Amino acid sequence: MREGISSGRAIGVLMIAALFAVATQGSTPAQTKAARPAPRWPDGTVNLGAPPGESGVWDGEEPLATDPLNYETVLGRRPRPGRIHIDDVPLQPWARALIAERNGRFLADEPYTRCKPSPAARSFGTAYGVELLNVPGSDRIYLFVIGGAHTYRTIYMDGRPHPRRLEPSPLGHSTGRWQGDTLVIDTVGFDERVWMERWGMPHTDRLHTIERVTRTDFNTLNYEVTIDDPGAYTRPWTASWNVPWTTDEVEEYFCQDNNKDTGQLVGGETP
Repeated sequence: MREGISSGRAIGVLMIAALFAVATQGSTPAQTKAARPAPRWPDGTVNLGAPPGESGVWDGEEPLATDPLNYETVLGRRPRPGRIHIDDVPLQPWARALIAERNGRFLADEPYTRCKPSPAARSFGTAYGVELLNVPGSDRIYLFVIGGAHTYRTIYMDGRPHPRRLEPSPLGHSTGRWQGDTLVIDTVGFDERVWMERWGMPHTDRLHTIERVTRTDFNTLNYEVTIDDPGAYTRPWTASWNVPWTTDEVEEYFCQDNNKDTGQLVGGETP
């Protein structure tokens, strides 16, 4: 008799478990589902953008470093979730003081809100997302920035060196190469008047960046940048974060005609 009761209980437990599995099937959160593999072009190269017939852009913040004293935290927002703390960034004293001043002024001097192009890390973390286009055989990779100045970066993939005499520009001069499935971007020739990231991390015209871009799966782009600027830092340093994929389409954006970020134009909270 006891054996029969035990068997009945076991069967009951199994039935409940089966019913629970059926009830929850199809309601699994998206983040728990296995991500699609990174798409590839016919030649085997990783496609950094949307596959033919689909749409999407990379949409994410650019938290180079965690800084508990940045202006958004002062306003009661969450701190930027960087993988390196601001205290561990090898800033020269004048550069550290400049960051404090810029955040103390609530980023009132931000070039981005004045429709200026954004280089380096800022171009990968621009509002409204970015689109990467790498078509095999073109010897170019383009990074289209949707927000801000609505401009684009050109990454030369044909093996050319940087020009010996380079006029500084907001985006600098970028060359690239594939290291396995990782795109390695080498950039020099930056203009000091632009900001390389959202929170006012300074740089000089001696800035040299090495960016490593890896599409680890369909929905994730790992971005890593090494900053080498002996004018502002005591040694090279590296930061990274993951940029998520979104199925949003590239939209029209005219910063010059439709700039509503009035808070940062005068120094204050962004509406």
